[in-house]
Amino acid sequence: MALMQSSMAPLGSSIPSFRLMDVVSKQLLSEDDLMATHGLVVAFICAHCPYVLHLDEHMASAFNQRIERGMGFVAISSNDVVNYPQDHPDRLKGQAINRGFQFPYLYDEDQKVAKAFGAVCTPDFFVYDGNGLLIYRGRYDGSNHKNDVPLNGEDLLSAIDTHLENKVIDANQLPSAGCSIKWKNNL
Repeated sequence: MALMQSSMAPLGSSIPSFRLMDVVSKQLLSEDDLMATHGLVVAFICAHCPYVLHLDEHMASAFNQRIERGMGFVAISSNDVVNYPQDHPDRLKGQAINRGFQFPYLYDEDQKVAKAFGAVCTPDFFVYDGNGLLIYRGRYDGSNHKNDVPLNGEDLLSAIDTHLENKVIDANQLPSAGCSIKWKNNL
């Protein structure tokens, strides 16, 4: 498992267009379907990475609490399921149900969406405002399964809450770190 850091897309970038299937409802959903009044948080995660498993339950609870405040949330898995069957959509569905996701969990089979976002690791977080412009990209917090830093989501959740209070998010943001996205051989 290679530790990767997120690529830190330029702030102000427009959200890439996508249309992917939700692993739970089997609905095809686009960024327009998911965009809420105050914006959309896109989390690239998977079902097997220890960096994701360290925080996914906390993340789900934190995201679920902020949905009613007018923020949209979506998780996306882009991992190659041929070589990493533990990230098959059926496993993702189990993760979503077991962790209590109240937001869609999409499967990016051809990995084009991850490429469009510039996502390189799991977890990798992107926050867009209601106009679809990138206002945060980076880490959840400084914790991981290998350290004693408290799991609290302070980086990402502070950015979301600052945005929900109509304040400007600090542009000094730290990259996310985790497992590399498991690319197909031809990508």
